[in-house]
Amino acid sequence: MGQDNESHNAVELMEQAWGARRENRLAEAHTNLVEAVSLCRQSGAQRELVLALRKLGHVELDLGNNDAARAVYEEAITICRDEEDPLTLAHTVRHLGDVHRHAGRVEDAEACYQEALELYRNHEQPPKLDLANAIRPIAILKEDAGMIQEAKQLWEEARDLYRAVDVKDGVAECSDHLARLDG
Repeated sequence: MGQDNESHNAVELMEQAWGARRENRLAEAHTNLVEAVSLCRQSGAQRELVLALRKLGHVELDLGNNDAARAVYEEAITICRDEEDPLTLAHTVRHLGDVHRHAGRVEDAEACYQEALELYRNHEQPPKLDLANAIRPIAILKEDAGMIQEAKQLWEEARDLYRAVDVKDGVAECSDHLARLDG
């Protein structure tokens, strides 16, 4: 099997896995993603490998496998750093931050979120949705820490970005947090 076939098969497996995840067939999604990761490693398709690892990280979290999720995100981050892809790195580091936050490792989470935010802010034209998604968890951490003014500024910025890309759920969440902080 050639490199192109292996990476094509890996992409198909990722698509199937994501469909299975949407339908809550997590075991099937996991199996497909493990196979996709293997195919990407065999073919040397680094970009696809990062994508497969990130998707596997989501499924590992869905399954409650925090340590496994952390490991695959850390591997993806190492590849992103080698490939010098700052937007993909930012996205992946943010997800590692989510893993840390869900595990109660607030300092590690904040370090990841700050790195992701810095990567987005240093980019000429960061995708607004990705930037909003990077600001949101920092706002959560600031709010949880009782840093109300900082949290409000972050929630306002995230709300404006979500509004700019017409993500109503994001706007609503930010507005709810702002209302609670003002109340």
